[in-house]
Amino acid sequence: MQRHRYNYGSDPSQWGELFLPELPGGGTYRGVVVVIHGGYWRSQYGAELGQPLAADLAGHGMAAWNLEYRRAGNGGGWPGTFQDILAGIDKLQELASPHSLDLAKVVALGHSAGGHLAVWAAGRDRLGGLGEREHRDVGADAGGVRLTGVVSQSGVLNLAEAERLNLSNGAAANLLGGPSSEYPGRHRYADPMAALPLDVPVYAVHATEDDDVPLAMSSSYVEASQAGSIPAQLVTVPGDHFALIDPAEPAYQKCRELVRELLG
Repeated sequence: MQRHRYNYGSDPSQWGELFLPELPGGGTYRGVVVVIHGGYWRSQYGAELGQPLAADLAGHGMAAWNLEYRRAGNGGGWPGTFQDILAGIDKLQELASPHSLDLAKVVALGHSAGGHLAVWAAGRDRLGGLGEREHRDVGADAGGVRLTGVVSQSGVLNLAEAERLNLSNGAAANLLGGPSSEYPGRHRYADPMAALPLDVPVYAVHATEDDDVPLAMSSSYVEASQAGSIPAQLVTVPGDHFALIDPAEPAYQKCRELVRELLG
């Protein structure tokens, strides 16, 4: 397995690490998995959470891009976190040729807050209709790499409900610089629910014993998606919140299976 680290910006948190399996006889990697770590968007949690997943995916023959980004507390939050997710994904355009990456299939695997960011990024084509000012702040107009599928691992997919429930002591308001009563446009723009319906498949995987992110974060998103042409699917797995990012656990192994399915 090969590992290559690249920056996509000048900030110390704007980087990713590309994990590549060996390709016997050369050829091209069929698709890429973008791994987006969680941690309720806070700076004390970083890309080390995604490294075991990216290494496992590469060990099973898939190219994986473990993405770091600015979080609330180290230059992220609004709009930096959102800018970084799109810029980090778009960096794959530059890496495709030197590393023989086929970008026809780019699937995101995101855990917790990373699940939120993955599904949000999958809706980038719809963001322009959610708020002109917010769209300008994030700078999402530039063409880039489009995600072709997402596996969300206990993702925070209903931001309005996360705020109502005060998950992780106000994590949603902390991400967006204040509550929705002060910044309604930001909260709507950042909420994956607002971008429905999507035209890419989303598997909302949720651990049955998850005490950190309620099952309703996934189930309400899936329910709201049913009117679209490609409704999201809810998949429940055994274990707690962190079983989803432990390669030894069946909960994670189900996620790997779904990623492989989306890569085709």
